[in-house]
Amino acid sequence: MPLPVLLKDVVEVIEPLSDEWQAYINRDTGELVSFTDEEAQLAEAEDIDDSLVPEWQQEILPKVREVLGSEAFVQLPDKFDFHEYRVMERFCLELDDSELQEELLDAIRGRGAFRRFKELIHIKGIDKAWYAYRERELKAFAAEFLEAEGISYVD
Repeated sequence: MPLPVLLKDVVEVIEPLSDEWQAYINRDTGELVSFTDEEAQLAEAEDIDDSLVPEWQQEILPKVREVLGSEAFVQLPDKFDFHEYRVMERFCLELDDSELQEELLDAIRGRGAFRRFKELIHIKGIDKAWYAYRERELKAFAAEFLEAEGISYVD
């Protein structure tokens, strides 16, 4: 039986994911692997000559093929699975200062909500509280995912 995976390692892989990246965890070993969508497409393409692929991509293609072809690897949630807008809203609602709460809730409505929210938390000096709150929420999100997949972890 593998050692439990470190929750912080899973969070570090999930947190920066963008639209073009995917990450997986091996449910048997806890190994974490991330790669681009382009690398996944190259690995899955049957008519690609690996020697025509840049050397830096050639190095990762065997691992990508292993991940995509193995039942042991499960895809980690991506940035769309972690609903940051809802996390921002909960953060606002949990504030004790009702005036600040209202101001932040107004800031997260409509287009540009993330930018306005980030500007306002810096102006109000609560950015450290927000980032700590977000980190706790992200850890809870990752822990819930690992539990659902039956993957043991330690905080």
